[in-house]
Amino acid sequence: MKEEIAHALSKSSSSSAPGPDGIPYLTWKWVNASNPAILLQILSPLVSLGYHTASLQVANGVVLDKPGKPSYVSPSSFRITVLLRTVSKILERIIAARLLRVARSKGLIHLNQCGSLPGLSTYDACLTLVNDVKTPQRPRLKVSSLFLDIKSSFDNVDNPTLTRILREGGIPHYLVTWVASSLGERGCTLVFQGAPGTPAPVNVGAPPGSPISPLLFLICVLPLHFRIPRGLMLSYVDDFALTAASLSYPGNIRRLQGLFRTIQARGRRLGVSFSVLKTEQIHWRTRSERHSELCLAPIQLDGEIFHPRDSLR
Repeated sequence: MKEEIAHALSKSSSSSAPGPDGIPYLTWKWVNASNPAILLQILSPLVSLGYHTASLQVANGVVLDKPGKPSYVSPSSFRITVLLRTVSKILERIIAARLLRVARSKGLIHLNQCGSLPGLSTYDACLTLVNDVKTPQRPRLKVSSLFLDIKSSFDNVDNPTLTRILREGGIPHYLVTWVASSLGERGCTLVFQGAPGTPAPVNVGAPPGSPISPLLFLICVLPLHFRIPRGLMLSYVDDFALTAASLSYPGNIRRLQGLFRTIQARGRRLGVSFSVLKTEQIHWRTRSERHSELCLAPIQLDGEIFHPRDSLR
């Protein structure tokens, strides 16, 4: 485990703001360089017992205003940056690396998930999408994509559901119990001018800012993935792209509407919903079609109409 601690520290930025204990990563790097047994004695029992002590589950939530908002009377005009204890995040990096290796071998991470995973990036997601758009275009099929965003991604991580998925998926017992305890009763102290400075209990979701939270979310949303004949489903953490190909763009719209109903129904079973404001659609064209008339056919989802974009990011 000495090597795992050293690797976790190497991935931790010395300039990152510390949590409630005020101990920066740089201090732990000095400690580990001077006497590696200290961190080993602190963290080894927690790993072997599969337990995340409550003293490490407290955080500071720094409330920051979102720039450019016309008004700041609504909570949605602010975002919270969660600062966890740095020693806890060292442990979480170790557990995340172990869990990822096992989860991949057990098929708990979908092959079309490109985000928050080592060796995969936005570049890989873009290349995959481009390939699956151009392939059906060669036999002169029309291709369209629908882009969806899951609401409050990490808040949707349900502890009992995730524990069941991990246990049924064959994950080692100590990892299952550690994850369950890490998502148990947590506390967060909001930091802003005039804040009372007292911790409030947090009993839902996975903590933002934790190195393991993205992985836990990816495991939870595995059931959202399904195979699309003459199409593709691609995801990047909480962003999902549904791509369909047919003889016409109106045909694609009908197919995408059906695919949306399918993923929406699966989401309901998981307690997951999609953000309407972030939904986007595009009809792809080849270079030979760039001077032809642009298809403006919109798609209707849950009573909302989404017009196609000529470009998006």
